[in-house]
Amino acid sequence: MMGPGQTALVTGGGSGIGRALVLALARRGMHVVAADRDLAALAETTRTAERGGLVVASVALDVTDRDGFATRVHEIADEWGGLDLLINNAGVGMAGEIRDMADEDWRRIMEVNLFGVVNGVDAAYPLMIQRGRGHIVNVSSLAGLIPLPGESIYVASKHAVVGLTRTLEAEARDHGVAVTLVCPGVVKTPIYDVSPVVGFDKEASLALWPEGISAEACAREIIAGLERGQRTVIVTRMARALALAQRVSPRLFQHAAALYMKRLRHTRTGG
Repeated sequence: MMGPGQTALVTGGGSGIGRALVLALARRGMHVVAADRDLAALAETTRTAERGGLVVASVALDVTDRDGFATRVHEIADEWGGLDLLINNAGVGMAGEIRDMADEDWRRIMEVNLFGVVNGVDAAYPLMIQRGRGHIVNVSSLAGLIPLPGESIYVASKHAVVGLTRTLEAEARDHGVAVTLVCPGVVKTPIYDVSPVVGFDKEASLALWPEGISAEACAREIIAGLERGQRTVIVTRMARALALAQRVSPRLFQHAAALYMKRLRHTRTGG
């Protein structure tokens, strides 16, 4: 369980869900380290924590840097006597049909969304095995559970995180290491502002989506799920409903996805 004196590392802690998780864990008395490659965003996280009377440490980290990730994890473990909780939250987005994607697009998204998680697991998991305890939380997405037309690379990367996490959970049980998969639905974070959209009018395509919940509300749901011992936490009612519909009737859901694609193509800016 998460509690005072335990140590947590949250990647992507400079904004959005990551920042909200950092602050929520700090309120529980944990030693929290926020990691991000965006130093300005990271500084804002620490300032926000200070304004709330919280103590949060921060480290610069590019999750695609395998050796750098390992170094950071070992530094934290050495300073605090171990790492109790790793939340692999860092991620980037990109929208567009498969026909519009370039090789460099695939590689950039996969490097962050998939290999950023792999690097975190590779860094922290052996240390947790040695201690016989620890908790790894991998943040995927509803897009990791359902087909989502117009989000080809993002969907592929997040489906990969789902498979990785569920396999790791089975392997980690005998070592005393807990593993949790988190799949948020639509959450109002800066990812929508900074993510490129290829082939579609960005404003018009995003208008097809529900408004979503705040990052703070998302963090509360995630932590509540972790405290209940859930191994899969799907955030938002709509996300849970869509994930259930996909499981119950994949064929019907695929039909619905194709209908959504027809609506989305009305926002295309290209051929």
